Amino acid sequence: MRVAVVWNHDNSGVINRFGKPRTEFDDRETVESVMAALQEGGHETLLCEGDKGLLTRLERFMPPDAQAHPSGIVFNMAYGIQGECHSSHVPAMLEMAGVPYTGSSPLGHGLALDKVITKRLIRDGGVPTPNFRVMRHGTESADDLRFPVVVKPRHESNSLGLQLVHEPAQLRQAVEVIVTQYAQDALVEEYIEGREICVALLGNGELEVLPLVEQDFGDRETRLMTWEAKNIAVAAPQKICPAQIGSNLATILRNISVAAFRACQCRDYARVDLRIDRCGQTFVLEINSMPGLSTTSSYGLAATTTGHSFSSLVNRILDIAHTRYFGIGIP
Repeated sequence: MRVAVVWNHDNSGVINRFGKPRTEFDDRETVESVMAALQEGGHETLLCEGDKGLLTRLERFMPPDAQAHPSGIVFNMAYGIQGECHSSHVPAMLEMAGVPYTGSSPLGHGLALDKVITKRLIRDGGVPTPNFRVMRHGTESADDLRFPVVVKPRHESNSLGLQLVHEPAQLRQAVEVIVTQYAQDALVEEYIEGREICVALLGNGELEVLPLVEQDFGDRETRLMTWEAKNIAVAAPQKICPAQIGSNLATILRNISVAAFRACQCRDYARVDLRIDRCGQTFVLEINSMPGLSTTSSYGLAATTTGHSFSSLVNRILDIAHTRYFGIGIP
């Protein structure tokens, strides 16, 4: 089968430099590993930039058949180049062009990328999440919040801009940093002291919940998944998989993760990040609609623990997407 892997690496393929640029781009090593995995699965592959020339390249690589039906599929790894809701840009192009692809729809990515909407959706669905406020100035009332609080940009990913604020007097400056550096509202939520768990989900109808992963902060003072903790090896906490959690609590974590996946209309695969406080109460922090798949990532570790090789995971995601579109797996 023809499979185009779409990513964002070269940010020059736009008409205008207009709108907020993305500051991070995709990991070439992981993208190349995905290409190799798909080739191992017997597929013909093409690596494409998710930019203004994407549809022309796709039409050449996977022209429609005589009935104007798709002759291939996209493995989407594109996080966008610039503007709002950047993860939804390539899926929206593919929807318009009638090209099937892996992962969430433009709506699913948009909901997951907006942390405030995510929290409102899951809270309305009965899923616990830390109390929060949306702030633009830092002078808004925080009387209903318990300090310390976590302050982060409303629309960013990868823990960009995340800050831990211990006192109300520090809140205004923290919010101003977010508004100034990221040109968006700040999400201010209560910090949950406790264990941090990642739940990897795979599928659509009957979701497969992969083994739970715990971020082990050890005795470090800052027990948060900051940008440094996610991107600098020496700062990264150890990952424990499967997490040592009692069966009843593990069932709760799985159930609320599935509920969050459904509430945010995710598809094919996603990762939910949660906290367990000292009383054993669970809280969903956020959901990642396009989690990293590398073997060192939380999602990759969960997949490896359940028996997947990197190649089998990638090809399983492709098969799940194919089934969603066509009702059957890849022949």
